[in-house]
Amino acid sequence: MTRLRTTATAVATVVSVLLIAACGPVVDPAAGGTDDGADSVVPTLADVEPLADPRSWDGEVSIRLPEPEIVPVDDDPQPRLPVTVTDAQGTEVEVTDVNRILALDIYGTLVHTVFELGLGDNVVGRDVSAQFPEAADLPLVTQNGHELNAEAILQLDPTVVLTDSSLGPYDVLLQLRDAGIPVVFTDSRRGLDNLASLTQEVADALGVPDAGTTLGQRLEQEAAETTARITDVAPQDVQSQLRTVFLYVRGQAGIYYMFGEGSGADSLIEAAGGYDVAEEIGWDGMKPVTDEALVEAAPDVLLMMDKGLESVGGVDGLLERFPALANTPAGEHRRVVAMDDDVVLSFGPRTSDVLNALAVAFYAPDALSTP
Repeated sequence: MTRLRTTATAVATVVSVLLIAACGPVVDPAAGGTDDGADSVVPTLADVEPLADPRSWDGEVSIRLPEPEIVPVDDDPQPRLPVTVTDAQGTEVEVTDVNRILALDIYGTLVHTVFELGLGDNVVGRDVSAQFPEAADLPLVTQNGHELNAEAILQLDPTVVLTDSSLGPYDVLLQLRDAGIPVVFTDSRRGLDNLASLTQEVADALGVPDAGTTLGQRLEQEAAETTARITDVAPQDVQSQLRTVFLYVRGQAGIYYMFGEGSGADSLIEAAGGYDVAEEIGWDGMKPVTDEALVEAAPDVLLMMDKGLESVGGVDGLLERFPALANTPAGEHRRVVAMDDDVVLSFGPRTSDVLNALAVAFYAPDALSTP
């Protein structure tokens, strides 16, 4: 278990480096940026009829989840301070004031968690991944995509910063500590097995441990209920499940990776009712994808981030870049499921929504619609 956790954390760090290096300017619709895509209408699994033959579906499915509904577990939390925590890096950090919170990570999971704990009014800034209405008017503290801006952060005079290894430069975080600001690093892993523990890390650092326990239990229960519904829709024998691989691409940067075991994508695919091919072909962590790997994997469906698919010119561009893909079921049927970059691997409070949407896209894609 220790080796697996270490591997997963290392993979998460590398993923974050790729995201930061490759993203360039990022559209920020929360601040009035241009984003013409409409939200998908995603039914719940209880309301769909799975296809008789899920492998028969032709064409791309694009999922843009609607903005999340924030439902705090406590409308008036009373933090018990001061509190001293040992963070994910093994550093003891004392937090004496949570009136001015910054919670920053590449998927927006931490700030979403803070709002769900009931401390959203104490948040004074955001990164570009915080894409929900309650955070829309907060000052942005990232630049060039997901790069932390020390000056912007210091101007907000935060009393505590929650982050992980997914955002950098790391020197900015050290600069904040040198300025006397408590910086708490949380687990950078995102997965089904640490929904409650990551939530608890955030809550403990903010002096609201009881709210953290309540929220963690709620997230686990929601995820469990959704996975239970998935078993009613997805085939239970692996031979009938859709063979799925997760591709991370950034065409403008020439980055083409396939995520394997320990990347977080594997547990996501399996929880959504797909068959993750990574273990079968011995694909650990994340590696540059090749035509040979795609042919060996023989996927029925490719799972991708929507901006990644867009960056290669859609399915046509992907087939042009990897001609052998046309010899796989996914290529033959142009079967790609693309979901919001900031959501698909975020887990946390959006876990249940993501799993539901992916299971619908896999097994009842005809039930999805976009206004």
